[in-house]
Amino acid sequence: MTEVVVEASGETVGEAKWAALRELERLHPGIDRAAVRFEVVSEGERGLLGVGYTPARVLAAVDAPEPEPRVVDTEPVSAGAALARDFVERTLSALGAACSVAVEERGDTVVATLSGPDVGLVIGRHGQTIDALQYLANAVAHRRGGEQRVVIDAAGYRSRREAALRALAHRAAERASGSGRPVALDPMTAVERKVVHEFLKDDPEVETTSEGTEPNRYVLVLPRRAV
Repeated sequence: MTEVVVEASGETVGEAKWAALRELERLHPGIDRAAVRFEVVSEGERGLLGVGYTPARVLAAVDAPEPEPRVVDTEPVSAGAALARDFVERTLSALGAACSVAVEERGDTVVATLSGPDVGLVIGRHGQTIDALQYLANAVAHRRGGEQRVVIDAAGYRSRREAALRALAHRAAERASGSGRPVALDPMTAVERKVVHEFLKDDPEVETTSEGTEPNRYVLVLPRRAV
């Protein structure tokens, strides 16, 4: 256990204690509030005729468990997997994103899974950031002679997004075949467009094509009888 001490202020001693509790819980979620020890540094003072005041200040201390030691990934990996992990870790560091990287080899694919408090930042809006990171990781790997495909995932994002894209593609196919008119989907990354194309490639009622220019390139779902 280690003692964690914070200082906080407020208009009253009670408000200062409340602010200190919130700060302790931010630093160490799940702490026992009853175990927090307070020391009043200053009770504060109202100004003349109630105008202005000197804030109350308190120190709050609690014993918190030591942080768990970081487990270093020592599983032997190929040169390609090590290269992918190194590239992703250096890129995350440059972005200032607090994430750890674990790599796993699945046949001819290297899967780099991110975890940590900043995975949302790395995923980005509609997955644009994580898709760009994956594209760059593959470009670097292939330029250095690697033959494995690199997939970057975070907090199960890939499986959730793929399920959502398949549902979207299914609805678009039903609309296109039912109306006899093409259905344009919202702009997507190349990774996402591939999911839609693959999902609908064997559909007897529709076919797909990509239209537009990056970053606004999109999938167009066309009824086969209208082609």
